[in-house]
Amino acid sequence: MESPPSGPPFDQFLAAAEQVPRERPDVDVEVARELMLEAATMVHNGLALEGLDAHDTASVSAWLAADLVAVDPATAVHDRAAWVLANPSGLHDADSVSRSCLIAASILRL
Repeated sequence: MESPPSGPPFDQFLAAAEQVPRERPDVDVEVARELMLEAATMVHNGLALEGLDAHDTASVSAWLAADLVAVDPATAVHDRAAWVLANPSGLHDADSVSRSCLIAASILRL
């Protein structure tokens, strides 16, 4: 079997896939990995993170990974985009980070 790509968003999404079954035993780890790998591929290929620096890319990737395993991923991602604009501290380009969250939501049809 071929190894999944590495780097953002792949690393963060696969880590979230591994964590979810520990918190929600009804979730199959292999199914979670497959779904999160597909989501990471779509976000990557859809260029949702394009134009962000490495710091902001890592932040968006980690947040999206956490939000996609939430009970309501659509609400979580949209709320995150708004939260980023209200709490830009630590980000290099909060507007672009927020936009990236919304682009990812669109790509993933959330």
